[in-house]
Amino acid sequence: MEKNNFKQNQASISFQAISAIKKKLLGKRLTYQEIFSLMDEVSNRRLSPILTTYFVAAGFKNGFTSTELFYLTKAMADTGEKLHFKGIVADKHSTGGLAGTRTTMILVPIIAEAGFIIPKNSSRAITTPAGTADTMEVLAPVTFTLKKIKSIVEATGGCIVWGGHLGLAPADDIIIQVEAPLSFESFDKIIVSIMAKKIASGATHMILDIPVGKTLKIYHFKDAEMIADKFRTLSKKFNIKVTIDINQALEPAGHGVGPTLEARDVLKVLEQKPDRPFMLEAKALRLTGKLLNLCLENHGKKSKNNGEEMAREILSSGRALSKMREIIKVQGGNPEVASDSLPLARYRFEVTAYKKGTITSFNNNDLTVVARILGCPLDKQAGIYLTRRIDEKVDRGEVLCILYSSDKWRLKEARETLVNIPIYRIE
Repeated sequence: MEKNNFKQNQASISFQAISAIKKKLLGKRLTYQEIFSLMDEVSNRRLSPILTTYFVAAGFKNGFTSTELFYLTKAMADTGEKLHFKGIVADKHSTGGLAGTRTTMILVPIIAEAGFIIPKNSSRAITTPAGTADTMEVLAPVTFTLKKIKSIVEATGGCIVWGGHLGLAPADDIIIQVEAPLSFESFDKIIVSIMAKKIASGATHMILDIPVGKTLKIYHFKDAEMIADKFRTLSKKFNIKVTIDINQALEPAGHGVGPTLEARDVLKVLEQKPDRPFMLEAKALRLTGKLLNLCLENHGKKSKNNGEEMAREILSSGRALSKMREIIKVQGGNPEVASDSLPLARYRFEVTAYKKGTITSFNNNDLTVVARILGCPLDKQAGIYLTRRIDEKVDRGEVLCILYSSDKWRLKEARETLVNIPIYRIE
């Protein structure tokens, strides 16, 4: 009898979910119950990939109302696990799309050292050369249970872990898998995806980094402003304090592209090495400063607009490096790791300028293609080290970048690919 009732309940839930997909395909608005049933089916993998794709496509075509965005975000968060911490819980997210800009791993130790909790769960690369989780994994393990994450944060104030297996907003992870082969993601979906994960992580204060560029996820500033407005509206409904940084991104802020090369960049900034990537440092300090201002403002501190100065002092004094080493140790890595101790792939090739001139542009999409040919992100020692920047003058034969791979045939293919899709444009 109980088995029959269970089957009837499952059938009714599936019917409601399918009816909701049909409704959205026709451009109609969905109720919370309809959206919740959909997210519940998706998160428990009871909805087939084909039907999930239909829902994603319907949302991409017709978009969602502000009320539907609220329902969708709430349902995604409510159908998975949640982290709970007391007091201010800081977080950071980027809409992404730009390789070689690993600000999170600089921001987290500074925020934690400033006295605020920051349990950062990050993603692995899907179509890019490296995700934050891939890069952090060069320094320490990133896969933990929710219970272990809580203990890490209680011990250090922060963590940098992989969130893909934690069950935080699981429907989002499944929908991302559907979107990846088609390489599309609606602006509404970006907003919901970010917010659902932050709610599930227990965030109360966060900064949203929105890089804008021709070869990024967001091409135009008007779209970035639209996303920012929707995000502010949605964050208010969930009582999350948010600050947003919209910025133009013409090239990677770091020198390295690929897990180990990006980890080297992060450590060089934390170590304050003379050859550190200053663009990466500047962006990390700006984002960290804005997040600190937000946290300080809601923590009853009297100082005003001092976030970036505080962040710079924590970084330059070596306290950020000490905190990062503490986090690395508690996550099971070697706390004595240094930027110059991380080995790179065995095979390398120097790419030189094909003519004399000035570097006028940089193609992030082509960079990603070449880096993945080299073996990123699975080959953590593979990648590209960028030696030149936009507006720099170069002579014919000068080194533009260095390719690394653990496979000589992958290196050969990458070299041949660069002939047809050069990363740099020289005029």
